[in-house]
Amino acid sequence: MEDESITKINLTSLVDISLVLVIIFMVIAPFMAQRAIDIASSKMNESKGKVAQAQNVTVTLNDKGEIGVNGKTVTWGELPGELSGAIKRSKDKMVMLQASSNNQVKYIVDILDCARQRGALKLAILKRK
Repeated sequence: MEDESITKINLTSLVDISLVLVIIFMVIAPFMAQRAIDIASSKMNESKGKVAQAQNVTVTLNDKGEIGVNGKTVTWGELPGELSGAIKRSKDKMVMLQASSNNQVKYIVDILDCARQRGALKLAILKRK
């Protein structure tokens, strides 16, 4: 009887690993569902009763990668400070980014991310001709 082989499978470790994986997925799931940037399309006559465009923050990005905040040319290092001040002064806390179709997506996302971190509540992307 002592020479018989073990034919039963030990399920304890399999159940332990499965439960740990379920717990990990339950903890990670809420982070996977978070959205980073909301983008909404504009509708006709939507601007009635809204703040004028001049009272919002306008960021421009040209083909050379130069940035402007409300008409003032700034560097990438100065951008966070300029955005903070401009967003605090705006009524809607809205940032409008005007960029041409030749710009890299990385620069556009960096600017939008910086604006969101500095307190922008609304973001708009405008195509520049």
